Amino acid sequence: MSIPGIGAVTATSFTTAIEDPENFRKSRSVAAWIGLTTRRCQSGDVDYDGHIPRRGDPHLRGLLCEAATVVLTRTTADNALRTWGLQLRERIGCKRTAVAVARKLAVIMHAMLKSGQTLQRQAEPMV
Repeated sequence: MSIPGIGAVTATSFTTAIEDPENFRKSRSVAAWIGLTTRRCQSGDVDYDGHIPRRGDPHLRGLLCEAATVVLTRTTADNALRTWGLQLRERIGCKRTAVAVARKLAVIMHAMLKSGQTLQRQAEPMV
Protein backbone atom coordinates (compact mmCIF):
# COMPACT_ATOMS: atom_id res chain seq x y z
CA MET A 1 0.00 0.00 0.00
CA SER A 2 3.03 2.31 -0.05
CA ILE A 3 2.57 2.79 -3.82
CA PRO A 4 0.43 5.82 -4.74
CA GLY A 5 -2.97 4.69 -6.04
CA ILE A 6 -2.81 1.23 -4.45
CA GLY A 7 -5.26 0.72 -1.60
CA ALA A 8 -6.02 -2.09 0.78
CA VAL A 9 -8.34 -3.99 -1.57
CA THR A 10 -5.93 -3.91 -4.52
CA ALA A 11 -2.93 -4.87 -2.38
CA THR A 12 -4.80 -7.74 -0.73
CA SER A 13 -6.20 -9.01 -4.03
CA PHE A 14 -2.77 -8.91 -5.66
CA THR A 15 -1.11 -10.75 -2.77
CA THR A 16 -3.87 -13.37 -2.71
CA ALA A 17 -3.74 -13.95 -6.47
CA ILE A 18 0.05 -14.25 -6.60
CA GLU A 19 0.23 -16.45 -3.44
CA ASP A 20 3.99 -17.17 -3.60
CA PRO A 21 6.11 -14.53 -5.39
CA GLU A 22 8.77 -17.18 -6.06
CA ASN A 23 6.40 -18.82 -8.59
CA PHE A 24 7.55 -16.21 -11.11
CA ARG A 25 11.24 -15.91 -11.94
CA LYS A 26 10.82 -12.45 -13.50
CA SER A 27 8.49 -9.73 -12.36
CA ARG A 28 7.55 -9.09 -16.00
CA SER A 29 5.97 -12.56 -16.14
CA VAL A 30 3.33 -11.47 -13.64
CA ALA A 31 1.88 -8.89 -16.04
CA ALA A 32 1.53 -11.56 -18.73
CA TRP A 33 -0.07 -13.96 -16.24
CA ILE A 34 -2.66 -11.33 -15.28
CA GLY A 35 -3.33 -10.53 -18.95
CA LEU A 36 -1.89 -7.02 -19.20
CA THR A 37 0.65 -7.51 -21.99
CA THR A 38 -0.13 -7.08 -25.65
CA ARG A 39 -0.83 -10.10 -27.80
CA ARG A 40 1.66 -10.68 -30.63
CA CYS A 41 0.55 -11.73 -34.08
CA GLN A 42 3.41 -13.01 -36.23
CA SER A 43 3.02 -14.66 -39.59
CA GLY A 44 5.52 -14.30 -42.40
CA ASP A 45 6.00 -10.58 -42.97
CA VAL A 46 3.26 -9.57 -40.51
CA ASP A 47 4.37 -8.70 -36.97
CA TYR A 48 2.20 -6.47 -34.81
CA ASP A 49 1.13 -6.05 -31.22
CA GLY A 50 -2.57 -6.53 -30.73
CA HIS A 51 -4.93 -5.97 -27.83
CA ILE A 52 -4.40 -7.41 -24.37
CA PRO A 53 -5.38 -11.11 -24.23
CA ARG A 54 -7.53 -10.68 -21.08
CA ARG A 55 -6.33 -13.94 -19.56
CA GLY A 56 -5.90 -14.38 -15.86
CA ASP A 57 -7.92 -12.87 -13.05
CA PRO A 58 -10.36 -10.28 -14.44
CA HIS A 59 -11.06 -8.83 -10.97
CA LEU A 60 -7.37 -8.18 -10.30
CA ARG A 61 -6.86 -6.78 -13.80
CA GLY A 62 -9.75 -4.37 -13.22
CA LEU A 63 -8.39 -3.27 -9.86
CA LEU A 64 -4.94 -2.62 -11.32
CA CYS A 65 -6.41 -0.62 -14.21
CA GLU A 66 -8.47 1.41 -11.75
CA ALA A 67 -5.37 2.04 -9.62
CA ALA A 68 -3.48 3.13 -12.74
CA THR A 69 -6.26 5.56 -13.61
CA VAL A 70 -6.05 7.00 -10.09
CA VAL A 71 -2.28 7.41 -10.46
CA LEU A 72 -2.76 9.27 -13.73
CA THR A 73 -5.70 11.47 -12.79
CA ARG A 74 -6.09 11.98 -9.04
CA THR A 75 -2.69 11.50 -7.44
CA THR A 76 -0.79 14.70 -6.78
CA ALA A 77 2.47 12.97 -5.85
CA ASP A 78 4.97 13.58 -8.61
CA ASN A 79 6.76 10.26 -9.09
CA ALA A 80 8.50 8.64 -12.06
CA LEU A 81 5.56 6.33 -12.86
CA ARG A 82 3.08 9.20 -13.06
CA THR A 83 5.45 11.34 -15.13
CA TRP A 84 6.03 8.46 -17.56
CA GLY A 85 2.28 7.80 -17.76
CA LEU A 86 1.40 11.42 -18.48
CA GLN A 87 3.97 11.59 -21.28
CA LEU A 88 2.65 8.33 -22.72
CA ARG A 89 -0.96 9.55 -22.50
CA GLU A 90 -0.18 12.41 -24.89
CA ARG A 91 0.94 9.90 -27.54
CA ILE A 92 -1.43 6.92 -27.24
CA GLY A 93 -4.51 8.04 -25.30
CA CYS A 94 -6.01 7.53 -21.85
CA LYS A 95 -7.23 3.93 -21.89
CA ARG A 96 -4.13 2.39 -23.44
CA THR A 97 -1.96 4.38 -21.04
CA ALA A 98 -3.98 3.10 -18.07
CA VAL A 99 -3.28 -0.49 -19.15
CA ALA A 100 0.43 0.27 -19.58
CA VAL A 101 0.64 1.85 -16.13
CA ALA A 102 -1.33 -1.08 -14.66
CA ARG A 103 1.24 -3.45 -16.14
CA LYS A 104 4.06 -1.45 -14.56
CA LEU A 105 2.22 -1.42 -11.23
CA ALA A 106 1.95 -5.23 -11.35
CA VAL A 107 5.69 -5.52 -12.04
CA ILE A 108 6.55 -3.11 -9.21
CA MET A 109 4.22 -4.84 -6.75
CA HIS A 110 5.68 -8.27 -7.54
CA ALA A 111 9.24 -7.00 -7.15
CA MET A 112 8.29 -5.51 -3.79
CA LEU A 113 6.68 -8.78 -2.66
CA LYS A 114 9.70 -10.78 -3.76
CA SER A 115 12.29 -8.54 -2.10
CA GLY A 116 10.23 -7.62 0.97
CA GLN A 117 11.10 -3.93 0.64
CA THR A 118 8.82 -0.92 0.44
CA LEU A 119 8.73 1.55 -2.42
CA GLN A 120 11.68 3.94 -2.34
CA ARG A 121 10.41 7.39 -3.11
CA GLN A 122 12.62 9.87 -4.87
CA ALA A 123 13.82 12.90 -2.96
CA GLU A 124 11.94 16.10 -3.61
CA PRO A 125 13.73 18.38 -6.10
CA MET A 126 15.51 21.33 -4.56
CA VAL A 127 14.20 24.73 -5.66
